[in-house]
Amino acid sequence: MDKKCCLITGGAGFIGSNLIRSLAGLGTEIRVLDNLTSGRAEDLEGMPVALLVGDIRDREAVDRVMAGVHIVIALAAHTGVVQSVKTPAEDMSINVAGTLNLLDAARRHGVERFIFASTGGAIVGEAAPPVHEEMPPRPVSPYGAGKLAGEGYCSAFWGSYGLKTVPLRFSNIYGPFSYHKGSVIAKFFRQIHAGETLTVYGDGGQTRDFLFVEDLCQAIKAAMIADLPFGEPIQLGTGQATSVNTLVRLMRQVVGERRFPEVRYAPVRAGEVLQNFMNISRARKYLNFAPTTDLLTGLSKTWEWYQKQGRAEGPLPKVLTRPSFMEKVGLDG
Repeated sequence: MDKKCCLITGGAGFIGSNLIRSLAGLGTEIRVLDNLTSGRAEDLEGMPVALLVGDIRDREAVDRVMAGVHIVIALAAHTGVVQSVKTPAEDMSINVAGTLNLLDAARRHGVERFIFASTGGAIVGEAAPPVHEEMPPRPVSPYGAGKLAGEGYCSAFWGSYGLKTVPLRFSNIYGPFSYHKGSVIAKFFRQIHAGETLTVYGDGGQTRDFLFVEDLCQAIKAAMIADLPFGEPIQLGTGQATSVNTLVRLMRQVVGERRFPEVRYAPVRAGEVLQNFMNISRARKYLNFAPTTDLLTGLSKTWEWYQKQGRAEGPLPKVLTRPSFMEKVGLDG
């Protein structure tokens, strides 16, 4: 890859922390814009990045960090179906207005490519899997609706302005640096570490498509340079369905029977899709995407990482330091 400047919004979070490690050594100049509400600056210490603390809804902050950028990878988001049901206006403010703010700044600054982190099941809703990109969208949560709107703006900015947008629909991503996430694998590992009871919502027969974060990062890197149809979504998953009950069984195998806590079952939560896994034919075609990490291996790597942290059992610490690579941007920056 030629010398490029890449802006990663939400880059101090779970996927961003992994992606930066994957990009390190490629000669890419990396900027991170993150408000640190969930991401941690400490997770980027020692990485070749410039961390800029700001919000994607802040027009002046975004305009400032966008200058000289060639590629944007938009990871910053209000994540989680359940949380979006509780606070739909906040979800819209970040996932729709924030995305539009980024796209408009990218257009004005002549950004070459804009990669947007979208989602699969939450957009399509309850549909017979495997879901594919041509299925009519029927989101059943504000989170899905917001991500669909983001995809719509990506299409519009390609059609109206020629901004090369790449909406990538992520499946259920898991792996290291996910301790703050509310996703099922991250939550279960935190609870296991703390010896807390695991709660399965529903009968455990609901399915998901679990993709290891290292495989996702390979796909994102391919999307930075690939010749593909801009403005159109591409799904990233394994193409395999795993029930929550199967997930629990594999996690028990990884952790060990003696340490594994009790599992209880509770009613399904509003807004959650019951059955979902992805058709990844487009990703194979345009990104040469072929995930290599099976679920048992990925869970083992993730649990190994959690055990090394020594902090998975309690509330996450806030930012304790202001490293030399951190700069605050915004109206008061």
